[in-house]
Amino acid sequence: MNTFNKYQLPYLILLSVLFATTFGCRNDEPVTPSSTNLVQNEDAAVPLAWMDLLLEIDRYTQDFRPIPVARALAYINMAAYESVMVGMPDYNSLQNLYTGLSMPDMGNGNYHYPTVVNAVYASLFKRMLPSELILADQQANLQFEILALENSFSQEFRTKVGADVFNRSKDHGEAVADAMWNWSRTDPFGHEVYKNPRPEGYTPPSGPGLWQPTYPDFGAAIFPYWGKGRTFAISDTDKLARSPLVFSEDSNSPFYIQALEVKSAVDNLDFTNQWIAEFWSDDFLGETFAAPTRWIAVTNQIINTEQCNLETALYAYAKVSIALNDASVAAWHSKYVYNVERPVSYINRVLDADWKPHRDSSPPFPAFPSGHATFGAAAAEVLSHIFGYSYSMTDRSHDGRTEFLGMPRSFDTFYQMAEENAASRIPLGVHFRMDAEEGLRLGYKVGRKVNQMPFK
Repeated sequence: MNTFNKYQLPYLILLSVLFATTFGCRNDEPVTPSSTNLVQNEDAAVPLAWMDLLLEIDRYTQDFRPIPVARALAYINMAAYESVMVGMPDYNSLQNLYTGLSMPDMGNGNYHYPTVVNAVYASLFKRMLPSELILADQQANLQFEILALENSFSQEFRTKVGADVFNRSKDHGEAVADAMWNWSRTDPFGHEVYKNPRPEGYTPPSGPGLWQPTYPDFGAAIFPYWGKGRTFAISDTDKLARSPLVFSEDSNSPFYIQALEVKSAVDNLDFTNQWIAEFWSDDFLGETFAAPTRWIAVTNQIINTEQCNLETALYAYAKVSIALNDASVAAWHSKYVYNVERPVSYINRVLDADWKPHRDSSPPFPAFPSGHATFGAAAAEVLSHIFGYSYSMTDRSHDGRTEFLGMPRSFDTFYQMAEENAASRIPLGVHFRMDAEEGLRLGYKVGRKVNQMPFK
């Protein structure tokens, strides 16, 4: 039987080109590095293109949202940052901060930094963004896009710098990717946990106000042990959020009043609040990227607008990604310590049995604190430190989308973005106000810890 199909032809063509590129002639004689060969002299085209592609891949990844993607971002972008450290004299390697992480030295010879970085991204995308998690109708296309992007830059750079420099640079990038992948494997609570997002041995505690599988799909809890995973900047004591409000069904209690606020916000949703709720949602598989990746979309826009060089881009992506990873660990650790139920569960039981959140959404894990709020605050703190505390921008992450209200919104600061992002979860109907407020506090704390890391 002939099993050849239309998806295989592009792969065969591309693999033939890759074979020629990889095994072409090379000259191994070392070349003395030039003092002007600095990362800051290169543009940010390589990381920007790979992060754009990541946004598209993340849109279609099952059981990789919303937190394993934050971890993948941290490992990928830290590896890219570390890979060209010799050409970034104003920056420090971070490898000595972590037991078991050892990056290969560049050694003698000239290197082309964009080639190094391209090799890092290509290698780690293939390992850390597994194709089996991509929705079936998108697998072939997105796998091809990874190979095509890698090869497009490889062809350009090989022609530009010659076989010797190109091969040396590519080899080093792949060696760095290997080192980062091997270090990732030493984290049992993070590495490839996406393969078992709903562990059978986990049973959520039961009791008044505690989370149980929730409307609309009543799915089992996802990633209940994520809070034990590796962090880059925060300690174990930094992971725990402050306590939530005391649970109560008394109509005069603060808990009841916050539930009533959620119900009222959804029931009386006007255009502006619907816009805000849907603009920041990033909850729906196949529709948008996930909540942490939203802040990569924001970073991409800044890198483009400011025409950042390669050095600044690698620094920004590494810091933002580390903040997102640590925010994911802190938020999920706290979620499963406190196990606070979602508003829909409380409202259906206490206020209105037929009530539903906007767009029939309610994620399959505890509510407190809000992951969206924690991600946004951590990223906002880091972006403010890099690009300025009064940096204003218009967020066009969902410009042109018609399935929901995604028209661009303008902000005076990154903090304003984070606060609107956090508050948006109330009119969506998926979080209490306490979830949003504590998520912000916890995320800002994570971001400040990342800002204290010895990057410079």
